Amino acid sequence: MNLDPRETLETMLSLLGFYCQVEETRTENSITLQVYSAEKDRLIGRDGHVLEEIQILLNRMLQAQDNDAPKIQVDVEHYRAMQEHELVARIRNLAETVRRTGTPLELEPMNAYERRLIHNAFAEDPEITTWSTPHASRLKRLVLKRRN
Repeated sequence: MNLDPRETLETMLSLLGFYCQVEETRTENSITLQVYSAEKDRLIGRDGHVLEEIQILLNRMLQAQDNDAPKIQVDVEHYRAMQEHELVARIRNLAETVRRTGTPLELEPMNAYERRLIHNAFAEDPEITTWSTPHASRLKRLVLKRRN
C-alpha cells in the first residue's frame, strides 16, 4: 500500500505538534501540498530551511514506499511563490544595470532551481542573455550579459 502524500504530511506535522490545514494541488507534472498554520514562521524556518527539510523528509518517506512516487513540493502559505517572485524581481533590477552599462554581471551562487527560474525569466528577453558558470559545486553562479 502506497502512502498518501497529503495524509503523510498531515501526520508528520501533527506528530511534530503543529496544527495545520493542508491543501493538495495536482497538475500534469506536479503535486504541491500547501500548508496553512498559525505557526507558519516556525514551519518555514530561517531562509526556508525547515520547509526544505520537511519536503525532503516527506519525499524520502514516499520514495522508500514506492520508487516511482512523484516528487512532492511542500509550501507554507505560498512562501515559495513569494520568494521566487522576489528573486526574479531583484534580478530584473540588476539586469537593467547590465542593459544600461553593457557590463556583464556575475550573480551570487544559486541552486539549480533558482538558476532555472532566472533562465526562464530572461528566455524571451531580446537584450539580456543568461548562463551558468561551470563549477564543481551544486551552487553555481549565473551571469547576466547583453546580447550581441
